[in-house]
Amino acid sequence: MSVRVDKVASLIKQEVGSILQRDFSVVSSAFLTVTEVRMTADLKIARVYVSIYGDSKTKEKTLKLLESEKGHIRSILGSHIRLKFTPSIEFYLDETLDRVETIDNLIKQIHRNDR
Repeated sequence: MSVRVDKVASLIKQEVGSILQRDFSVVSSAFLTVTEVRMTADLKIARVYVSIYGDSKTKEKTLKLLESEKGHIRSILGSHIRLKFTPSIEFYLDETLDRVETIDNLIKQIHRNDR
């Protein structure tokens, strides 16, 4: 990946995180974190990975809210960053922390069985 793509991804991660914290913390009761942004090579699409703390129902509800508001988020993003084109936003659920917790629990169970 090029340096420009990485810089734009970092900038978008920071801005989308700020937008979600500022504008959506009241609407969504879930704890929401932008974990990663991956840009296409042409900078037209930003794949935003979010971590949502809560049960599966909360995650689903919050992801649906983000999907319904992505046009609004994109317009705010376009007013805060200076790019020739404001990229389209696609939201994805980042389940890395859930997998880490599962692996951690398995390791703890193995240690308990060894004793």
